[in-house]
Amino acid sequence: MTQPAIEQNLKKILFNRKKYKTFRYSFYFLLILLVIASIQTTIIMDTDWDRIGTFGSIAKALARFFPPDISLFKHLIRPTIETFMIASLGTILALILSIPVSWFAAHNITPYKPITYPIGRAIMTLSRSVHEIVWGLIFVAAVGLGAFPGIIAVGMRSIGFIAKLTAEAIEDINPGQMEAIRATGASGFQIILYAVIPQILPVFIGNTIFQWDINIRRATIMGLVGAGGLGLTFHRQLVMYNYGGVTTVIIAILFLIAIGEVGSYFSRKAII
Repeated sequence: MTQPAIEQNLKKILFNRKKYKTFRYSFYFLLILLVIASIQTTIIMDTDWDRIGTFGSIAKALARFFPPDISLFKHLIRPTIETFMIASLGTILALILSIPVSWFAAHNITPYKPITYPIGRAIMTLSRSVHEIVWGLIFVAAVGLGAFPGIIAVGMRSIGFIAKLTAEAIEDINPGQMEAIRATGASGFQIILYAVIPQILPVFIGNTIFQWDINIRRATIMGLVGAGGLGLTFHRQLVMYNYGGVTTVIIAILFLIAIGEVGSYFSRKAII
C-alpha cells in the first residue's frame, strides 16, 4: 500500500472516530435532557409540595405506626398461610399451563408454526402485559371474594414469565440430540420426552422456583382487591386507621418474604 493510500485510510479512520464521538456525546446529552424533563413533569410539577409538610409533621405521621399492635399477631396465622398457599398454588397453576404455551412458542418444536407459534407468543404477551392487580380485579368480579381468584390471578400473571424463559431454553437446545432420536424412528412425543425435556429441565425448575419467590410478594397484595391473604388484613387495618395493626401486618409480610427467599435459595441449590 502506498503512502498516500495509508494517509487516506488514516484520515478516514480518524473522521469515523470523531463522528462516533460526536454521536455518542449527543446521545448522552439528549438522554440527560430527557431525564431532567421527566423529573420536571412527573415529580416537580405534579407534586403538591404543600401537603408534604415539615420534617416534624412527617415524623409525627410516622410515629402513628408505632408501636406495632402485638394483639393482632394471633389473627395473622391464617392469612399468612393463605398468602403462602395463594403463591404456591398460583405457581403450580402457571407451571402446568406454561408447558403447552412454551411448546407452542418455541419455533423449533412448535407443531403447526403458522398457527400455534403466534398463539403461544400472544398468550405470553397477554400474561406479562396485564398486571396482577388487574387479573385479581377480573377474577374477583368473576368468581367472588376469597383466595381462589387470587390463585388464578397469580397463575395468569406467571404463565408468561415461565413460558417465555422455557421457550427460549427450548430454542437454544442442541438439535443434534433431537436428530439422533428422530433417526431411530421415534415419535414427536418421544423426541420431546428424551431430547428436549432433559436439556431444559434444570432451567424450567429454576425459573419456576424463582417465579414462586416472586409470587409470594404478589400474593401479599392480592388482598387489596379482595383476593384474601395478608393483603386483605392490611387493607382492613388501614381503613380502620389502626396504624399499629398496619405495622404488624407489614412485619408478617416481611417474615413471609424472608421465608420465601430462604426456601427459594435452598430449593434451587438442592435441585439444580
